[in-house]
Amino acid sequence: MRKYDAIIIGSGQAGTPLAKKLAKAGLKTVLIEKRWVGGTCINDGCTPTKTLIASAKAAFMAAGKSNDLGINIEKYTIDLKKIIQRKDEIVQSFREGSEKSLKETENLELLFGEAVFTGPKILSVTPSVGSATEITADKIFIDTGSRLKVPAIPGLEQVPYLTSTTILDLKAVPDKLLILGGGYIGLEYGQMFRRFDSAVTILDSSPRFLRKEDEDIATEIRNFLEAEGLTIYSPAEALRFEKITDQEYSLIYKQDNQEHRTNFTHLLLATGRQSQNDILKPEMAGIALTEKNYIQVNEGLETNIAGIYALGEANGGPAFTHISYNDYVIVAENLLHEGNLSTVGRPLPYCMFTDPQLGRIGITENQAKEKKLNVKIAKLPLAKVARAIETGETQGLIKAVVDADTKQILGAAVLGAEGGEIMSVLQMAMQAGLTYEQLQTYIFAHPTYAESLNNLFMTLEA
Repeated sequence: MRKYDAIIIGSGQAGTPLAKKLAKAGLKTVLIEKRWVGGTCINDGCTPTKTLIASAKAAFMAAGKSNDLGINIEKYTIDLKKIIQRKDEIVQSFREGSEKSLKETENLELLFGEAVFTGPKILSVTPSVGSATEITADKIFIDTGSRLKVPAIPGLEQVPYLTSTTILDLKAVPDKLLILGGGYIGLEYGQMFRRFDSAVTILDSSPRFLRKEDEDIATEIRNFLEAEGLTIYSPAEALRFEKITDQEYSLIYKQDNQEHRTNFTHLLLATGRQSQNDILKPEMAGIALTEKNYIQVNEGLETNIAGIYALGEANGGPAFTHISYNDYVIVAENLLHEGNLSTVGRPLPYCMFTDPQLGRIGITENQAKEKKLNVKIAKLPLAKVARAIETGETQGLIKAVVDADTKQILGAAVLGAEGGEIMSVLQMAMQAGLTYEQLQTYIFAHPTYAESLNNLFMTLEA
């Protein structure tokens, strides 16, 4: 059995920087990865999808949006092969850069294989070629991510469905793409492939479209997606699939208590994620799990077994790259510098990269009402923002929830061009304790989208 000071399982956005940090601190460290360095973000999520979305935006501009700016493009074609090649090259460069950095770090061993607990703080690692190796360490960090949740729908076994990973390698643009799931992943892919000229249908079973967002934000998003030609059935229930030919299939679904049928050539499952801790077998090490099979952790991300930690999606936390990275920051600071960081009260910013983007931070108006808070709501359409008018990006709105007594900003939704960047400005203002009155007269460079925050909060005085 090989003995280490620290074992890290998974080279995602928590595991990779943690491995380097511990190794540089003098700990003999091994990082186990069963597939590719970089985790979901680099290989299947953020990097490839945002690269493809950039190509889809270029297609959208060429298809007619540029006409509004006086640029007439008579003809253009979608070269999906070249689009995918560009994506692959960027992903490969990020992956190789991360792997090279790991291999150059002293005290750090990169071990490719699948890890399974066989006892208390003991793991068996099986490579793709060769025999298994048993390893142990006093400190173990689990960053194993999650996997697609496949719904139990009759007839699905007849359909060669796509996932958010396999759709990244399509060789041709789908003729008729059906997306099951109306969450952020489903909407990003839906708009992307509509701009690549697919006929796109989204079926969402949630009681309300984008139920985590306020109704006005969700309605605005649905409106611009449908204006681009997406068909959205929400709420609707998938009942069963039927095979028509080897190239075409059918979904029977229920909406408004009536059965309907929609045909498609390609199916993307965007039905959420689930734990994959069953592969790791943490129960063999005595690690406690939640009802949904995620690893239970305390505020410092430590499990019920001292010295074993779970980071990122392995612990069932919010499935965002930046949250995984913050998990690393918390663990590293507490272990190496006697810090007292925790997950309690940390901000939860996120973005949906439709076009326009949605950036969100803090509480929504609905949440404020549920908590019976005394709040004011500031809203400003992008159509009234000078920068948006100048660039022709007037779709969307900016919305903020503020405390009527303290004048503190409690939350914001920015739906518009560079919405994530404007949301980040508001997040920093919230963290700094700035009031909305201070932002009313704050000096922003002109003309920028951030400057619109002056006018946003001036609406509260109207």
